[in-house]
Amino acid sequence: MSRPGWRGYRPAVRALLTLAAALWGAGTGLLLPRAAHRFSVEAGQSWSGRCPGGHPIAGAFGGWVGRARCAEVTCAPYGPDTAVVAPGAAVVCAVLAAATGARPELAVWLLSTPVAVLLALVDVRVQRLPDVLTLPLAAGTAALLGVAAALPGAAGSWPTALLGGVALGAAYLVLFLVDPAGLGFGDVKLALPLGTALGWYGWSVLLVGGFAGLVYGALYGLALVLTGRAGRRSAIPLGPFMIGGAFTGVVLGAFTAD
Repeated sequence: MSRPGWRGYRPAVRALLTLAAALWGAGTGLLLPRAAHRFSVEAGQSWSGRCPGGHPIAGAFGGWVGRARCAEVTCAPYGPDTAVVAPGAAVVCAVLAAATGARPELAVWLLSTPVAVLLALVDVRVQRLPDVLTLPLAAGTAALLGVAAALPGAAGSWPTALLGGVALGAAYLVLFLVDPAGLGFGDVKLALPLGTALGWYGWSVLLVGGFAGLVYGALYGLALVLTGRAGRRSAIPLGPFMIGGAFTGVVLGAFTAD
């Protein structure tokens, strides 16, 4: 009896990767709420070292990882809800793994996801995208995709990825210059890693993912206006919708690369 070839194992490998990715997402999601609180500060501040009750934050890795809970029993829980963040990150990682399969770029998507989720959490809370997160994400995504491109089985193009980061960053820079009140410069910096990830799978994926982020943000803003929760000139956190658009594009690009 002949043994099954590689193609016969692919569904099983993809299923195992999806499970492992879900566990990775859930595990990293458990570590994000405290960091999200610490980065949720006003412009001009780097981060917070205290809980809302004024007590110093301590714990593993200098008090940066774990649930947002104070050691003082009198303090109420603070920060994002771990019961929401961990499953959400698990779903994102699982979908990325199911779409990408056993390709080297999957490692890049999984390593980038916790940072992207953290950025989304911070932006929702204080409408701010810290440079200490966006800039390393941009550099790391570009560098890791360069490594992935040199490995067998890669389905994307590193030069196009780099050009995609420049292109989407330039597009958001134009939008920022046209309407500085409606778009933050942090969004311009976030566009760099998102454009790099989208450009990996080609220009059409870049267009789809970049446009989807704007559409998601516009629909959210419209919903707020229609429900009377915001006015036409009210600012909204665009970062989560940019990340959602990039996620949409990368998933579509990975599926069509099969």
